[in-house]
Amino acid sequence: MKYLKYILGIIAILAIAFILLGFIKPKLSYDCEIMVDKPVAESWAVIQDQEKLSEWLPGFQKIEHISGTPGTVGAVSDVYFDANGEQTVIRETITDIVPNESISMTYTSDFMDMDYTMNMSSNNGITKIYSSTTVVGNGAFSKSMVALIGSGIKGQEETNLVNIKKTIEQNTKDYLPVEESSIESKED
Repeated sequence: MKYLKYILGIIAILAIAFILLGFIKPKLSYDCEIMVDKPVAESWAVIQDQEKLSEWLPGFQKIEHISGTPGTVGAVSDVYFDANGEQTVIRETITDIVPNESISMTYTSDFMDMDYTMNMSSNNGITKIYSSTTVVGNGAFSKSMVALIGSGIKGQEETNLVNIKKTIEQNTKDYLPVEESSIESKED
């Protein structure tokens, strides 16, 4: 009986410590970056291509447009993922967009909310992709989980950027066709 009290006491202390973790560190913020050996315009086009999302977002299934004009500020979409056989839906809202430069979005789910910004800049034909993320759990349990698994969440973003780099650098689709009129003027 004495051991049972100790075990229950330890479990209670661990539970309290877990909940306190969410109050001590209620949000997670991190930045990631990667260099891509392609120009900014092509990098931007590949990232915006919904047909290529499954190549760099693990578990991506589909995007379902909800409201607003797709690809513009205020556009709302549900993004579907397969997470180990379970379907997860995350609501995406575009909050700012500057083509070939940056896009900011909020993602909401039952578990957490995320503010996400991706910036691109060019340096001699090389694209620097830089992401900045802030994650907040929805509720005491979720906040504690976000604090506990924060390195895993950041690790997923680093994996996504490596996948983006690979997808962009292996791209063969011509997103920026040269217009005939500009070809003719060069020939004259």
